Amino acid sequence: MAPYEAFDEGVEVHGQTILTVVDDALARFSESYRETAYNALAANGIDDPSPDEWYPQQAWLNTFEAIAAELEPHILDRLGEQIPDVADWPADPSTVAAGLRAVNDAYGRNHRGGDIGFYRFESVDERTGTVTCKNPYPCEFDRGLIRAVAREYAPVESFVFVEEDGDRCRRDGDDVCVYTVSW
Repeated sequence: MAPYEAFDEGVEVHGQTILTVVDDALARFSESYRETAYNALAANGIDDPSPDEWYPQQAWLNTFEAIAAELEPHILDRLGEQIPDVADWPADPSTVAAGLRAVNDAYGRNHRGGDIGFYRFESVDERTGTVTCKNPYPCEFDRGLIRAVAREYAPVESFVFVEEDGDRCRRDGDDVCVYTVSW
């Protein structure tokens, strides 16, 4: 499975999520980026997203792909970094490990209707863990998301480092990427 391909055609994304990502996160960079996203949404059948509706994940993934193609893939890393600030997030985690475990809960709140995939955190030691991302979102987006969550809950003196590990990657057609996170 490649990035930008939903695992299940029945999966939907909550409209509030779409609006939050486009209006609150992407617009932080540039109004033209926001317009690019709305044009891509419209091209994928989402003309006027409503916060109370659900939309096909594949249309949303196609929008991500269009954003990456038009604005360069690094914007997805930066966009992922914005998500903890703008998304409906689970109760305040107090540690990096709890924050990274909460990513899966937040993901589940905003997707429904079949195999949505997951984010799984496993502790390696006191200041290192792995996050397994099995979802159709691009690697760059997940890396930015993981880094932002770790930074949010890491001690002030910490340097957060996120590195993709393993033999499997969505860029190579797999449906899983694994990241080591140190703080």
